[in-house]
Amino acid sequence: MSLPAATTAVPPPPRKTLMQRLPDLLVWGGVIALLLIAFGPAEIKKLPLLFARSENMQTFGREFAHPDFTDWKLYVGQMWLTIQIALWGTALAILLAVPLSLLASRNMTSAYAQWPIRRVLDVIRSAPDLVIGTVFIVAVGPGPFAGVMALAVNTSGVLAKLFSEAVESIDRGPVEGVRATGASKLHEIIWGVIPQVAPLWTSYALYRFESNSRSATVLGLIGAGGIGQLLFDSLNGFAYARTAAIVVVIIAAVTLIDMLSQAIRSRLL
Repeated sequence: MSLPAATTAVPPPPRKTLMQRLPDLLVWGGVIALLLIAFGPAEIKKLPLLFARSENMQTFGREFAHPDFTDWKLYVGQMWLTIQIALWGTALAILLAVPLSLLASRNMTSAYAQWPIRRVLDVIRSAPDLVIGTVFIVAVGPGPFAGVMALAVNTSGVLAKLFSEAVESIDRGPVEGVRATGASKLHEIIWGVIPQVAPLWTSYALYRFESNSRSATVLGLIGAGGIGQLLFDSLNGFAYARTAAIVVVIIAAVTLIDMLSQAIRSRLL
């Protein structure tokens, strides 16, 4: 005859006092207050118009439901140019981001060097792609090179921040082991830091390449090359069937890039 299992009373979960919950209440209350304040400026009151003007939306939807692929070779060619712009922009950004990230890492450099580098990266990340692209268009003229440089500058700031955070989270053991052999600072980075952060750096770079493939499309609107110019012209001409075909090509290209980068990341991480 088996003995009954011993029953133990489960203590109730601990409950926070009002003072302990006060910071959370203040944070969420502040978020709700900001949403209420932004209701008017963001014109959220126009939400019912999405359904009130159904005829306009139906006309727009009918055009989009019948994409015009007459010039599909042109669309594919310009999308390929857009991908090449994103590829070179990302590659140049990586070359800039690697040294900047090491200089911006708290465990690699002193505060005197790290602080100004981080502020420079803040400025680079804050500048919109369209503004940077316009600067390069003024400097070198319209074309793909302006798009490449605009993506390279903005992406280098983003990647440098992400890379530096990866460096700051490394295990110091391998670095100290390399240092114990009498190696130089450069050897510490090559043999102690890079092997630890390389998979994460690669994952970040692939993600930014995906993002740049979309950003390069937008840069085409200001004359920086790629399929964005075709998209802009078709929208201005109210050629929605042609616009739909261009959007389909963009979606297909971005989806393929996303699938490829996911396959690469799954083998690295």
